[in-house]
Amino acid sequence: MLPPRLGRPGPAASRLPGEGGAIATNPEETPIEQQQRELEEIRRKFAEVGERLGSAFEPMAPEDHQPGLQPLPAPAPERPTRPRWQWLAAVVLLLVGTGFGYALPRAGSNDPPAPPPPSTAAPPASTQPPAAQPRTVPSVPEVCLEMVRRGDETIHLFTIKDRSRRLALALKAYTLASQACRKEASP
Repeated sequence: MLPPRLGRPGPAASRLPGEGGAIATNPEETPIEQQQRELEEIRRKFAEVGERLGSAFEPMAPEDHQPGLQPLPAPAPERPTRPRWQWLAAVVLLLVGTGFGYALPRAGSNDPPAPPPPSTAAPPASTQPPAAQPRTVPSVPEVCLEMVRRGDETIHLFTIKDRSRRLALALKAYTLASQACRKEASP
């Protein structure tokens, strides 16, 4: 006969943790009946341990106090809180500051700007006429405006979640208009 595997005793030598005795087995029992019987025996052992130790959720009665257990330490003292008058003073100061902020006039709100301070120096006399500065007038090529319109249309189709052929055509038209705009706008 082969010895049972290490770490797993055979059914005749089954032991509960913490118990020295073996669980009795009957070779004529089916495995299901054996499991049921072992389960009942384990439940009975747990019930015995529970009766000895008592509930972990209820406080111990004074007569059940064991000398090996120490009482819980006293809770830490609470930090002193600020007196109410200090809180009230802080709120009043906040409200007074807010009131002054609204009541005092603000510079530059609707008032005309103050005149510049008088200057004692005379403005320099110029003998040359002011040079005419060239004015640049920004102009946008028409293909760039078309590209912007196509881009707006494409974005609109994306935002309304229209994933039809219209979106593909609009995206293609935008790409072509964008390329044409880059060609015309480059020097």
